[in-house]
Amino acid sequence: MFMDPLTVFLDEQEEKIVEQFKNQVVVSEHDHLKDRIHLNGQAMYRMVIGYFRSEITEEDIRNLAFKVACKRNQAKINIADFVHNVCLGRKLILDCLQEGGISAPVLLPALLKINECFDIFLVHAVSKYTELKNRDLAEKQMFIERSHKDRLTILGQLASSFVHEFRNPLTSIIGFSKLIREDHPELPYLHIIENELHQLNYSVSQFLLVSKKGSAVLKNDEIFNVHQLFEEILAFLYPTIVDVNAEITCVIDPACELTGSRDEIRQVLINIISNALDALQRITGERLISIEASQEGKQANIAISNNGVPIPPDVLPVIFEPFFTTKELGTGIGLYVCKEIIERHEGTITCESSDERTTFTMCFEQIHAFHEYDKKQV
Repeated sequence: MFMDPLTVFLDEQEEKIVEQFKNQVVVSEHDHLKDRIHLNGQAMYRMVIGYFRSEITEEDIRNLAFKVACKRNQAKINIADFVHNVCLGRKLILDCLQEGGISAPVLLPALLKINECFDIFLVHAVSKYTELKNRDLAEKQMFIERSHKDRLTILGQLASSFVHEFRNPLTSIIGFSKLIREDHPELPYLHIIENELHQLNYSVSQFLLVSKKGSAVLKNDEIFNVHQLFEEILAFLYPTIVDVNAEITCVIDPACELTGSRDEIRQVLINIISNALDALQRITGERLISIEASQEGKQANIAISNNGVPIPPDVLPVIFEPFFTTKELGTGIGLYVCKEIIERHEGTITCESSDERTTFTMCFEQIHAFHEYDKKQV
């Protein structure tokens, strides 16, 4: 049989090729099996010889591929490194055969047999590796979701207690400050006190919106004008806008209206504009915020852009996740609350960010009532 001399030759070359593999293989520093990785190369080499002799079947190759894939997954190595190392083993064997002075009639079928063996191994190994990685990611995602739900439950309980301990006296203080302003309009700094109280009330409301009770309390179905709402919001944020030295341009359709909770949409827009002002504080030069709102048939669109520090690409997909924040003193619930409110209003919110600008876009389908579930909680 013409393969016999070939397999004898490969037997003789095993030590040399395995040593070459050991010297050239890509190994991660954190791989706890890095000192034994050459044994995988030796196993693959013997797999090839066994395949030549018909002592190893495709099922045997599949089992070896699964075993190696499991080890590589446990070592948390990159799939690209894994494929590279398998291809390295193939190359070393092919180079050895071509340099061994083997005649063409024997060499050609040998090359085909080797490639067939490695192709079978790679398909099964990569498939198993991908399956294991996907399973690990799914388990991590499930753990994260459970953790978030637990944290949200705790936060909801804290918020419910917080409202009784803090909201009532805060409301009283705001009310008395208005009475003082009416009786003594000449008092200095009173407008600053009132603004700070409203900012504090806004922060409390954010926490309340995370809990079921908070979102139920704040709902109030009505039709309201978007242009008037923005005028109110910009007046509320005026001290911060001046402090940041931001220039705000508005292109708002005077006829643009929304149906739903005016207070909740106000909360969303304040949050996004406040985030924009925060991003602008970290740049020098011109600081711009652009606000656009339009009505297209039954759909209302709102876009808020700024030319501040961009959101990194790796962060962008998770900015609406609860408790995720890049701010040193951030709570990580602002954008999460925004997304919850907008979805409750049958809308969507997306974000695009580049070096030139960051834009939050909100699209609302005009609705005339909340879902039955929401009505019951109002």
